[in-house]
Amino acid sequence: MTIGEYNSCVDNFSDNIFRFILKNIKDEDKAKDIIQDTYEKMWMKVDTVSFEKARSYLFTTAYHTMIDLLRKEKRIVDFNSIKPDNYSHNEQYNDLNEVLHQAVNKLPDAQRAVIMLRDYEGYTYEEISEITGLNEIQVKVYIYRGRMFLKNYIGKLETVI
Repeated sequence: MTIGEYNSCVDNFSDNIFRFILKNIKDEDKAKDIIQDTYEKMWMKVDTVSFEKARSYLFTTAYHTMIDLLRKEKRIVDFNSIKPDNYSHNEQYNDLNEVLHQAVNKLPDAQRAVIMLRDYEGYTYEEISEITGLNEIQVKVYIYRGRMFLKNYIGKLETVI
């Protein structure tokens, strides 16, 4: 990859990667750090990464960097302290987008990541599998479970609208 191609990758992909990371960790400064680390890792391997595979490489590296950060900061939560009320709502909203964002934020990290890659970024199951390191069947299972959670959380569309 040439320096021009690398700069093109920064211009073309950094916003999408930033949105993906920010949606998952909800901390703008940490998201910026992850993006910077991702591009640094790509710069270290600029001779071995082809320009055609750069987008996939960047998303994969950003995803794994995010997972490493989340694992480092992960707190152990007592399962008995989880309240079912936190995973459902019965309020009536007029803003479907707000309800959807609240629901997505309640998903486990892995499910949120694969749903974001599939439904927001438009990746195929195979591409998501490559990015996350999960096998394709596990990606499908996470997407299914995440969508079912979202469906149950949101409930009937009539109650939201």
